[in-house]
Amino acid sequence: MSKPHRPPSGRTNLASCIVATIFLIFLVIIILIVFFTVFKPKDPKISVNSVQLPSFSVSNNTVNFTFSQYVSVKNPNRAVFSHFDSTLQLLYSGSQIGFMFIPAGKIDAGRTQYMAATFAVESFPLSASPDAVVNVGPAFNDGGFGGGGQTGFNNGYRVGPTMEIESRIHMAGRVRVLHIFTHHLETKVGCRVVIAVSDGSVLGFHC
Repeated sequence: MSKPHRPPSGRTNLASCIVATIFLIFLVIIILIVFFTVFKPKDPKISVNSVQLPSFSVSNNTVNFTFSQYVSVKNPNRAVFSHFDSTLQLLYSGSQIGFMFIPAGKIDAGRTQYMAATFAVESFPLSASPDAVVNVGPAFNDGGFGGGGQTGFNNGYRVGPTMEIESRIHMAGRVRVLHIFTHHLETKVGCRVVIAVSDGSVLGFHC
């Protein structure tokens, strides 16, 4: 006649719980290591490719122009980057002269998206004394200007009075890693743009 099975003892249950807990802790550590190495969220990278002024006019010391900027945004993450609340701001002598919202959108993992923004800037007065005559040569180009702006300046080529504006792009969004973790991302880029007052040509920009 077979003996009845004894119910599991308290020690057996305790050992099983300890083993299960250790396994769960080990699994969590592995997930965190993978998250912070392979899937660690990274801010997108903005590159300004070109700055143009399709129209430009000066009258009675007042400037009016249309501003165009072409940028590329790279998403270095292994998840889709959804961007929103992004803006482009234009300043002159510390005062805002232009502003626009960048439409919300998505950039696939590891992909680069090209964007263009064009808007008319309301008339504003030039500062009391525009920048002095600039001698465009190696020192000018080596100072960081160019970067997609007009090139081909020759040594000793002189331009008349210039003005400098500043563009600021702010992009915010989020990525969802492993469809579980949501991480907020944010990036900014600012550019100084030098413009010839005589004809509105973009002499160069530095970001």
